[in-house]
Amino acid sequence: MPDVTKTAAAVEDAVAPPSAAEPAPRQKQDKARSLWGDAWHDLRRNPYFLVSSVLIFFLLVLTAFPGWFTSASPTAGDLANHYIGKPELSKIGSEGWLGYDIQGRSVYARLIYGTRASVIVGVCVTLIVTIVGGTMGMIAGYFGGIVDAVLSRITDIFFGIPFLLGAMVVLQSFTERTIWVVVFALAFLGWTQITRVMRGAVITVKQADYVHAAKALGAGTVRILFRHILPNAMAPVIVVATIALGGYISAEATLSYLGLGLASPIVSWGVDVSAGVQQIRTSQHILLYPSIMLSITVLAFIMLGEAVRNALDPKLR
Repeated sequence: MPDVTKTAAAVEDAVAPPSAAEPAPRQKQDKARSLWGDAWHDLRRNPYFLVSSVLIFFLLVLTAFPGWFTSASPTAGDLANHYIGKPELSKIGSEGWLGYDIQGRSVYARLIYGTRASVIVGVCVTLIVTIVGGTMGMIAGYFGGIVDAVLSRITDIFFGIPFLLGAMVVLQSFTERTIWVVVFALAFLGWTQITRVMRGAVITVKQADYVHAAKALGAGTVRILFRHILPNAMAPVIVVATIALGGYISAEATLSYLGLGLASPIVSWGVDVSAGVQQIRTSQHILLYPSIMLSITVLAFIMLGEAVRNALDPKLR
């Protein structure tokens, strides 16, 4: 026969409430996070995002406040004393820290002030192509039919034009090539990829149940587009735009290097790289430092775009 005393004790232990010394485990109920909440949660733990964010923040500070980092003028030259002066690496932050170019101008000062042109061109072109291309893609994907066919064929025509070659042709139409002229030339041909990405995202999102429910409740087209479709279709567009920003900075430097983009007296890394090629055998520092700065800037934006892509794509988690 079973031991009645042990059985009764086991039943009492099973039904007895937990003692104060051994509190019952509390289950944590995580709050449901949205797509953007999950993305931000992942980004904060991504080393690529942290490093690229620090670099980009530093570049933005250089763009806004170049006078904080050097008191030298990027355009004032002294051929008598500083013609192709060698770097004085021990004098960190001084006018001659990174040497002088063929016109006796401080390479360090031009490096600092050249950030402004590259960042302004990259950010402005990205904003324009995102707005223009995103709008066209949203309209084409949502309405479909003849509207989609017409906008898609226009996009295909512009997409077939080589980007840099087309930008060269556009820039040749202007007698004076300022920063805003370069922005226009790059944006004129750079919106096609954003249009395609947005169109595909909108076609997917508009099939969702909440969009059909909004239509059934009598919501207008504008409300559906900007309240329900746009917020849920922006993720891939943001990824493409962030990565493309680095490409636009590189394109501006390439055009300036070829003599078809920015030119003196505008301070640009591409202009300095072009000037440094002429002295590459004897004074490599004129070419080296703006090339390094350009590479770091482009890499920072590409790293940021890759981190955002990994955070927003559930398949990569």
